[in-house]
Amino acid sequence: MSYQLSAVVADAELLREQTAELDHAVLGELRQDFALLPVTPQLVVELTGSLPDFAVDDRSAEQPFDLVLSPPLVESLARWSRSGPVAYLEAEFGGGAGYQSAAVWLGGALSWGPRFDGVLDSPRGKWPINMALTRLGVEPGTWIDPFAELGLHLERNTDGWLAHGRRRLSADYWDELVEQWENQ
Repeated sequence: MSYQLSAVVADAELLREQTAELDHAVLGELRQDFALLPVTPQLVVELTGSLPDFAVDDRSAEQPFDLVLSPPLVESLARWSRSGPVAYLEAEFGGGAGYQSAAVWLGGALSWGPRFDGVLDSPRGKWPINMALTRLGVEPGTWIDPFAELGLHLERNTDGWLAHGRRRLSADYWDELVEQWENQ
């Protein structure tokens, strides 16, 4: 199975406040009072007034994201980060091959990253998304890493996260379903 992610992750209340007036913002609830905002072309247009641009070369340290983070999009993320840390996360993998990239804004400026990993052979805590989530304040828990702790593994792509948010599901919803199935 493949996995694809293009999203902003931050404190749920921060994202609710910053996106309340946006028509194309759909928030997916995560654990630890965080939320995920899937970054769709429609959202990019609404935030920037322009169509999104995508990189043509393979991801690398020099070009860590598929989505080109335009100055107006970066300005939005920086503005939101005045209320708390905000991360842009991107991942795509399947069959053992892929990449992760992440960047974090805080206090109106880029505070960490962007970081890219196209091999993912280092310890999980050093992977870009896990490092970014730690900078957001994700606390260790019973799951294997911050990625799973928040529930980022629960949906496989942007469409899944959009459905998750529109149905107002919590990350714990899936755990509750498993528990129900096990009890039957």
